[in-house]
Amino acid sequence: MDEGNQSVVSEFVLLGLCHSWNIQLLLFLVFFILYLFIVFGNTIIVTLIITDHHLHSPMYFFLANLSFVDLWISSVTTPKMITDFLRENKTISFGGCMCQVFFVHFFGGGEMVLLLVMGYDRYMAICKPLHYSTIMSLRRCIGLVVSFWITGFLHALSQMVLIMQLPFCGPREIDSFFCDIPLVIELACINSSALGIFLNAGSGVLSMITFVLLLISYTYILFTVRQRSKTAASKALSTCTAHITVVVLFFGPCIFIYVWPLSITWVDKFLAVFYSVFTPLLNPAIYSLRNEEMKNAMKRLRNYYIKSEVNI
Repeated sequence: MDEGNQSVVSEFVLLGLCHSWNIQLLLFLVFFILYLFIVFGNTIIVTLIITDHHLHSPMYFFLANLSFVDLWISSVTTPKMITDFLRENKTISFGGCMCQVFFVHFFGGGEMVLLLVMGYDRYMAICKPLHYSTIMSLRRCIGLVVSFWITGFLHALSQMVLIMQLPFCGPREIDSFFCDIPLVIELACINSSALGIFLNAGSGVLSMITFVLLLISYTYILFTVRQRSKTAASKALSTCTAHITVVVLFFGPCIFIYVWPLSITWVDKFLAVFYSVFTPLLNPAIYSLRNEEMKNAMKRLRNYYIKSEVNI
């Protein structure tokens, strides 16, 4: 076997978030409940948007895709983290580790572009309302969604092609609860610091380009909103505030992980937990609690089930 291209490590050891058994049991309960909320909240949003015709618009079409992606971003790492809290030996196969790396960057890179698409949609709706329905046609919306899936796939594939060429022959301990590029590269048997900088730069460039474009678009939107009537400005500002909050919550950890790494273990773990658990958990709450149409849709769904139970 050519060790220059083949890994001789069959599995990696995940050191997890902590070593205390009592704290791990507490974290198991906390993150298990949080993950149930993630699944429930994002599934409810997707279901509401699909079934309620009042929500059949481009903004909610993109929101349904965001909830779907958030659900998978969390599901790539969180179930493994939860089950590992109950295990003494926290191991992951080489193939499983590579799958985590791929899908974290597939869904993560895709969500960056999706948030940019949502910013573009709000720009068109607020700054060019007379042409909005024509520009944001169903065909255009589907094309934009396909573009973010393709971008996420190409981003993840480009990272994996380079990582799979590295030889892994030990050590095999990863000081985290899941596999990510900066942590995996450190375990290569050769000096891969240059490759690590290159791969981090790839994720960092994608993060910064989309983040800067989003800042520009929302800044322009906010300046435009100031010139509208108070009622229209209030509604637009509420929607944009929710979007901006989600953007900051998502890009904040990404920037500190890939663009400006702090190299502090507990901070890296906190950012990883925030990215994979709290952001997918907060997004449904932000969009449902701050959006009147979403709250009305939930009321209609609740009334529908109440009437169904009464008829039974």
